This record gives sequence, C-alpha cells and structure tokens, in this order.
Amino acid sequence: MIRVRLSIMMFLQFFIWGGWFVTMGSFLASNLHASGVEIGTAYSTQSLGAIIAPFIIGLIADRFVNAERLLALCHLAGGLLMLMLARAPDFAAFYPCLLAYMLLYMPTLALVNAVSFRQIDDPARSFAAIRLWGTVGWIVAGLAISYVFAWDSPASLAAGSLQKTFLMCATASFALGFYSLTLPATPPRVVPGGRVVWRELLGLDALGMLKERNFLVFFAASILLCIPLAFYYQDANQFLTEIHVANATGKQTLGQMSEVLGMLAIPFLLRRAGIKATLLIGMAAWAVRYALFAAGNAGPLAWMLLVGIALHGVCYDFFFVSGQIYTDAKAGERHKSAAQGLITLATYGIGMLIGFQVAGIIGDANLHAGLHDWRTIWLLPAGFALAVFAVFALLFRNEKLA
Repeated sequence: MIRVRLSIMMFLQFFIWGGWFVTMGSFLASNLHASGVEIGTAYSTQSLGAIIAPFIIGLIADRFVNAERLLALCHLAGGLLMLMLARAPDFAAFYPCLLAYMLLYMPTLALVNAVSFRQIDDPARSFAAIRLWGTVGWIVAGLAISYVFAWDSPASLAAGSLQKTFLMCATASFALGFYSLTLPATPPRVVPGGRVVWRELLGLDALGMLKERNFLVFFAASILLCIPLAFYYQDANQFLTEIHVANATGKQTLGQMSEVLGMLAIPFLLRRAGIKATLLIGMAAWAVRYALFAAGNAGPLAWMLLVGIALHGVCYDFFFVSGQIYTDAKAGERHKSAAQGLITLATYGIGMLIGFQVAGIIGDANLHAGLHDWRTIWLLPAGFALAVFAVFALLFRNEKLA
C-alpha cells in the first residue's frame, strides 16, 4: 500500500513539471512575445532553484520540519504561483513569479526522494519502480496537452491556449499539496540546533575528488555538456511548434519513453563496454540528435525529428545517469552524498545556467522577420557536443567501476 501512495506522489510531482516546463518556451514566445534571451532567463530559474535547494533542504527539512509537511507547503504555495503565472500580462510580471516558484519546486525533488527512501524497507529494490511513475506522470502531461486538449496546435497557440497548461499544473500542485499531508510522517534526522556545516550543504566535501585527473575531466565535461542539454529543454518545443509539427508536446514524450529503455540498458552497457564507452555514446548522441533536428522538417523528413526526440534516453541516461553512477563509485563512503550534491550543483546549477543564457543569445541572433534559422541554431550545439566528445575521448581513461 505504501508503494502505491508513494507512486501517486511521484506521478503528481513530475506531472506538474512536465505540464508546463516543456511548453514554456512556446508560451513565452506566442503569448508574451518574449525574446530568446528572456526565454533563456526564464529557464535559468531552474538552475537558480537547484543552487538554492541544498540550503532549503539542509537548513529546514533536515532540522526543523517533517519532509512531507514541507512538501505540502511548497506545492500549495506553488499552486498559487502557477495561477499568477497563467495571468501574467507580460514577461516583467511573469519572471518574478516563476523565480519564486522554482525556488519552491526544486527542493521538492529531494523531498519526494527523502519521503520515499524513509518509508520503504529496501530502497535498492523498490525505489526505481516508484520513481518510474514520475516519468509516467511527465508523459501523461505531455500527451494530455497535445492529444486531449490540443493546446499546442497552431490554432490554439494563436488563441493563447498554452496559458491553460499553468492552470492544469496549478490544479495538480494543489492536489499534491493536500495529498502530501496524508503521507506517513517523515521527521527530521538532524537534531535541531546542531552546527550548520556549509561545506556539507553544498557538497564541497567532495572537492578533493577533483584532484584525480579522470574525475576532473568528467566533471568539466558534465558542465560543458549541459550547454547542449539546455538547448533541448529551452528550444525543442518552440522549434517543433514553429515548423508546424502536429501534437508537438505529445510527440516529445517519446523522449521520456526512451528514458525507461535507457535505464534498463545502462547496467548491461556498463558491464560490457565500460564507463568510458557508455559516457561517449551519450555524448555522441547529442551531436547526432541536433544534426537530425537541423536536417529534419515537418514533412517527408519528420522521421528525423522523431528519431532525434527518441534519442533522449541515450543522450540523458547514458551520460548523466551513468555519470551519477560513476560519481557514486568514485566517492568514498563518507562523501557519497556530498559528491552527488557537487555534481548536481555543477550540472543543473552552473552548467545549465550558462547553457540557457547561451541558447537565448543564439536564438535571438538567428531570428529574422519573426522566424528562427533553426538549422543554424541546432548545428551550433551539435558541433559543441562533438568537440566535448573529442576532448573527453582523448583525456579520459577507461576504468572499471567498483
């Protein structure tokens, strides 16, 4: 029974994120007439939230408040902010609400994990099946937007219907907020009044790992590869809707579906090919994906776009998920949490913060008469990913994971 309850929590958690995050670039461009730099600034709130999240979790959830109660508070407040986002008349009013929302939402990613790990007896066996429902939630949100409501169709875009995605997510956020209050108690583990160690909160205890050349190369590559990753999150939906791909948001859920297959393939690939080959396959997939986006169209070459979307499982899982496994294997028992915190801060924080800004600048530079030169926009991150691939292949030495 507890697994079912936690699975519902995960479903709603990622239904909310998938319901507005994928289409926000299209919403800002069509409804609020935002520039590429403004869209990049909006997406950068995810990175700012990722940087701030360790403080919220370390200072509040670990010391003073039950995790499920803080989760409820964040989502109830988040629901109110979603309503404000839906009614924002311009980008100047939209951005502060979005920043406040992401400062509340990003810590909930750790909170749902904390609740899950504390309430199941064998996380190693049970957590993956529970977390899978988060991916299902993301997929259902995308399918609903395209195939149930058609909010991303050309006619709906012209009518401003993407605004309704925020209303849908506000409803889900209120639902999860109240539902969280029914979850089993997950009290703090740190005694209130204990000394705050800032190095632990930020994952800085793992900085010593950077003295090893292999991990330093991987760490730098992780930051750099987040730049192409940001292009996908920020531009893919706007690209697909602008070139009139039908049911664009629904088709993008192919990426989440492929993530499931990618997760299943990782253990086999790590055993057979090793960590270096696995990471390189993931890096190469980014270059291939963007080359397909650059060459494809909404007509006879639409299959290129679908293949590019479906490569998400290879792009994300083989590098970023495998990278988390590599980081865990390299960290000593004492620094495992700190190492994961450090790599998260570097990727979702620093790397994607840079990436969203770069994507916005390049988008504006390739906007002519209201239309984007998508071929150029996609070839640039493809070339960048290929360059990172080449340097990584040269400098990183293969090794066996413990």
